[in-house]
Amino acid sequence: MSALNVEHTFAISGTPLENRLEEIWAIFQVVMPGFLPVREKFNKMEPAAIARMIQPFVMRRKKEDVLKELPDKMETTLYNNLAEDQKVIYVAQLELMQNKVKAMDSQALSKSRIEILAGITRLRQICNTPALFMADYKGNSGKLERLRELLVQIKDSGHRPLIFSQFTKVFPFIEQIMGEVGLSSYRLTGSTPVKDRLSMVQAFNAGSRDAFLVSLKAGGVGLNLTSADVVILVDLWWNPAVEEQAVARAHRMGQKNTVEVIRMITQGTIEEKNYGNSRT
Repeated sequence: MSALNVEHTFAISGTPLENRLEEIWAIFQVVMPGFLPVREKFNKMEPAAIARMIQPFVMRRKKEDVLKELPDKMETTLYNNLAEDQKVIYVAQLELMQNKVKAMDSQALSKSRIEILAGITRLRQICNTPALFMADYKGNSGKLERLRELLVQIKDSGHRPLIFSQFTKVFPFIEQIMGEVGLSSYRLTGSTPVKDRLSMVQAFNAGSRDAFLVSLKAGGVGLNLTSADVVILVDLWWNPAVEEQAVARAHRMGQKNTVEVIRMITQGTIEEKNYGNSRT
């Protein structure tokens, strides 16, 4: 793309910087090749210095700046505790990880990043329910019980929720709860055919069914679900920018109602720690 022979070049992006500063460097290599230092030198620069360099060439407009008619967005953090059976499994998994890491030297630690990431992901799954990977788990889940209470309140108040999770295996458990409290839903994941996505979205926006279960990553962009006015993030993504994209499925042009965003966090776990770190 940088080889195109054009008089003027513009870059337009809804998320110019999602994971690391290097993404800015790549954009400017297309728009203004050579303006920023070479990649190696750029990666050593302080963020404040980079911001000063690019500021004259960046026009940033927040959604609330250009959509004056957009309704308010209320954000709530809903905490829950691990159920007793759930807590036993969580503590055992945490101790297993801690003991493995303590036994590693720096070289082994560097080589075991994937394994450590898998262990962290397992802890996050347990916060939803150990049944996501333990077929014989018959215990309770503090988060799912809290979600049940929330869904009853939503039903009684006549709201329509979007329910996001990064773990699609939790959806059958949520659907069971919804059936028990008298709510119907659609489900959209990465395996949902494109033609079915469109028909489900159109039906939901026309008033069909009560809720929409959406995979956080697969359904975070490209969907207009403004008939919903509650967004529930059952578990949070590693990057808050992905959550904002998910929230924007409801809080966007065409929304007439105030949108309530509810983030579910399990206290005393990696969820609470990561949530605090990502917001500081």
